[in-house]
Amino acid sequence: MRMRRKKNAGARIAACSEYLIKDASEIDALRDAGKMPVRLEIGCGKGDFAVTASERYGDEPFIAVEVISDVALLAMEKAKRLGCGNLKFLVTNAEKLSEWFKKGDVKVLYLNFSDPWPKKGYAKRRLTHRRFLEIYKGFLTEDGEICFKTDNEALFDFSLAEFAESGFIVDQVTRDLHASAYNEGNIETEYERNFSGKGFKIHRLRAKLPQADR
Repeated sequence: MRMRRKKNAGARIAACSEYLIKDASEIDALRDAGKMPVRLEIGCGKGDFAVTASERYGDEPFIAVEVISDVALLAMEKAKRLGCGNLKFLVTNAEKLSEWFKKGDVKVLYLNFSDPWPKKGYAKRRLTHRRFLEIYKGFLTEDGEICFKTDNEALFDFSLAEFAESGFIVDQVTRDLHASAYNEGNIETEYERNFSGKGFKIHRLRAKLPQADR
């Protein structure tokens, strides 16, 4: 379902402008100030995970990426309301992240309940497709990691194969996160609470580059 345009979106975004990264120079400034690497979420939605994670890791910068500006607006308003001082938002497509980030800029990358793009012909749009994994390699730190969660079993199986094909080492794999040891410290998204409450199992993994690729 397509989201309706938000009323007064321009003015509302302007009111949250301190949370919005507008050009690459702002990321350069973080880098020059020694505030890199960051934690990065791709596809932050309404921002539940981002605001909670930024509070947990309050001494670390956190950047949340969202491709739809009206969705990012809701997340920015939430961050402003809660006073998340270390959280910034970037409105862009994941394909363009290499234009914003350089090698070593990101220590942890979060992919939470990404669109599964279930049709076979849309596989290249999945954020765990090998073409995206190569983009992520370009800005992860040497010991950086990708944390991936989904309720879609087919996407999880696809992702396991793509991480392996792209040379990542995968661990902390579970097909029922909430019943596993890895649930300790887990930050739930709004989507996760909704679907796990309906009985859907949450799949989760961590992926890291092997030593040879670092």
